[in-house]
Parts: sequence; structure tokens; C-alpha cells
Amino acid sequence: MSSSRAQARILLVDDNDRERTELADAIATLGYAPVMAENGEEALEKLGSGKVDAIVTDMMMPRMDGFRLLKALADRSDYTPAVVLTGFGKIREALSAMHDLGAFWFLEKPAKREVLGPLLERAIRQKKLLDETQRLQRQLSHKGVLGDLVGTSEPIRRVFSLIQQVAPTTASVLITGESGTGKERVAAAIHRLSSRATGPFVAINCAALPEGLMESELFGHEKGAFTGAVGRQPGCFEQAHQGTLLLDEIAEMPLASQSRFLRVLENSRVRRLGSTSEVEVDVRVLAATNRPVQEAVGTKLLREDLYYRLNAFQIHIPPLRQRKEDIPPLVEALLLHLNERHSCRIVDLDREAMGLLMEHSWPGNIRELRNVIEWSVITVREGTVSASQLRPGFRGQESPSLLPGLTPRKPPSSELPSLTFEAGRPLHQLEAEYIRYTLKQTGNNKRKTASILGISLRTLYARLAESSATGEKSAEDASAQASAG
Repeated sequence: MSSSRAQARILLVDDNDRERTELADAIATLGYAPVMAENGEEALEKLGSGKVDAIVTDMMMPRMDGFRLLKALADRSDYTPAVVLTGFGKIREALSAMHDLGAFWFLEKPAKREVLGPLLERAIRQKKLLDETQRLQRQLSHKGVLGDLVGTSEPIRRVFSLIQQVAPTTASVLITGESGTGKERVAAAIHRLSSRATGPFVAINCAALPEGLMESELFGHEKGAFTGAVGRQPGCFEQAHQGTLLLDEIAEMPLASQSRFLRVLENSRVRRLGSTSEVEVDVRVLAATNRPVQEAVGTKLLREDLYYRLNAFQIHIPPLRQRKEDIPPLVEALLLHLNERHSCRIVDLDREAMGLLMEHSWPGNIRELRNVIEWSVITVREGTVSASQLRPGFRGQESPSLLPGLTPRKPPSSELPSLTFEAGRPLHQLEAEYIRYTLKQTGNNKRKTASILGISLRTLYARLAESSATGEKSAEDASAQASAG
């Protein structure tokens, strides 16, 4: 007998002493612990006094019958799976209970042990999934995952609702949102709320992988497939078998790799580099990007067919500046986590400090908020954080003439004028000008520039090359026009 069965408690509700006892014996021989009640009222008492994993109930009983019992449970939002027992000629009532009140299944009396056993096993699995869903819903609405999915605002509640809708399905999900909004945390919540929760959750950041290693990481390789391949290595698809794979920053994946990736999505088979055979994989794929997806498709960073394949369901995470009412509960959750992590005892932020947080526009979103709070936790260590104890350089609402996180070496007027964009210019020109402006502010530090713009270093180099090529072409056109004139 497995330990999971020994711990499972089945509430048996039947007013017939003999039938109830016989059924209790059958349930016990299946390895479960029967809890008996004579009618619906007693069943509700038993439910209130201890955890129950499934219910087996008769329909016809005095005082409170099975139908009224299931209705009372539905009114209390108690969705413990129930198997309804029905006598001959009562199938219509049983079907009504299943349809209207969410009963798990129905059986005609007398219930046969070989039929009841598999039903109870499925009902208990369903109860475990429901319990985990409710636990994560509470977590999402208050503490989140490391504070990243906290909030009560309408925008974030819509995100929570979408997570809960799509998680139990097998659909691919495209998660969009600015850098630092918590896209990986949303993906992790989808995984934990799904039937794959006991399987692996594998996350890979496409922007962080060198192009030459991308396909090895995704699909794996055999020994000798390339220089340095000293042994067989399974890729992310194989590692995520019977679980969930998150591809973060999907628009940064090279187009050649996107083509192979799409093929794996279509046939659920992967071939390691250097191999002549394919391996079948069972993986739910989630993808995330901080780019506007239509822009990524339009600029050929993301294959259109791959976009449509991934975009079966989309969740957009709003930036923190659009849900500032979530800042106080986010701060509370972050303090709880960071106090424990750094062995500190920060109680709260004073009103002035919280006011500065509320005024700030948070270009780095929750990741930036976490950094501000973590600095204060480490340096203050206990008590209440005042405005003067927030991270140096943090001044609430940043000046609109400066880029987030940058302090110019000289006043802007003496080195860099504020950017002004007139209407009617092509978007690629405005983008190129903004990239050059950012490069000047960072002293031509391309890595820092890419970080500020929320793109990978590879994408920055590509944009610079495009800008250079466009500039040369424009100069050629101007010269040709002058010659013609």
C-alpha cells in the first residue's frame, strides 16, 4: 500500500447502515481511510473537522440528501471531488448533480470495487491539483514568488486570471512585458498550476547564449559533434520532458535556430547535434519577450510562423508604473523575503520613503524596486527605513531629460541636449537616433547601452549595423540626386 493512499481520507455518506459498512470495508481494502456519515448534515460536520480527499455519497437520504449536500459544498466553494451513488432509475438525477453541482462521477448501486478504485484514484489526483491551485492562487494574490507576482490592482488581477485560465491546458503561451516585470515568475506559476507541476521546469534565456551554443543548448549534442563536445549532452527539450520549457527573450534567438525550434514544436521530436536519430519529447513550451511582438516580426527578429505557433495564448504583464497601487504590498513581500535572506529585521518604510517609491516611474520595474529595497535592507538592517536611507542616487521621479539609471558626467546642456522627435519621421530613424544618444551617455559602453535599452548585445550590434547601412544608402541617394541635378 502506498503512503499516499494511506493518507487519503474518503468521506462516505449513506443512511443505510449495511451498505455504508460494506462500502467502507471496500474503501479500506483499496488502501484509503474511510470517514462515515449518515446524511448530508453529518457529512458537513465531518468536512469541517478534518481534511477529506474525496466524497462518496448516496443521493436519497433523510434530513439532507446528496443533492443538497453538493449544493451546500458549492455554496461554500468547496470543490472536493464527489462520486455520486444512485439507485436503479435515478440516472437523470445523478447526471443533474454532475452537470449543475460539479460532481466528479456517478455509479449505480451497488458500487463495484474494481470500478470504484480507479475513480477514487482519479478523484484524489484531482483534489491534489485543486489544493495546489488554491495554494498558488493565495500566493499570487499576496506573497507571489519572491515578491514578483504580488498585487491587488486591476491590471495584475487580470494577469492572475489569465494564468489560472491557461495553466490547466496544454496550450503554448507567449508572455510579453518590459524587462523586470516578472515574465519568468508568470511562467513558473503556469507550470505549478498545470498537470505537469511534478515535472521539470526548465528556463533558458536566449539573449544570454552565444549564437554558436544556441542549438547545442536547445537540442543537445553527441560526443564529438563539435570541438569541445567531450560527451553526450541532452538539450533543454530533453531536460524538460514531461514538464515545461520557458524560452525567455525568444526574439533574440537566431533565425536558423528558430527554424529548427519550430520543427520540434510541430512534431515533438528532437535530434541532437551529431546524431542520426531523433528523440521523442513531451514538453509544454512557454515563450517570453520584452519586445513588442509585432515589431519583432516586422523587423524579422522573430519568424512569423513561429510567432503564430507560440501565440496560442498571450499574457501581457503591465509595467509597474501602470499599477503603482501594487507598490506597498510588493514592498511588504520583498521585505519579508529579503529580511530572511540577509538575516535582517526591517519593519517598514516611513511615509516619506514610500512616497518617493510611489512617485518613481520604475523603468526597471519590479527588478529595480527589489534592488532599491535590498540595498536598504542590507545597509539599515533593522527598524524603519527613512527616505534618506534609500539607495544613494534614488530620488523618486527621475528627470525626463535623463535616461534611467544614468548620471551625465556634465550637465546635459553642456554635453548632450535633450532629444526631441518631430512627427512624420520613419520609426527606424528615431530608433537609431535614440541608440546613438544612449551610447553617448554611457561613454560608448555597448554592454551598458544594451542593458538600458532592454535588448541583447547581439541585437544592439545588429541595430548599429542596420543604422550604418541605412546611413550609407541615404548618402549614396543624396549624391546621386545631386549628380542628376
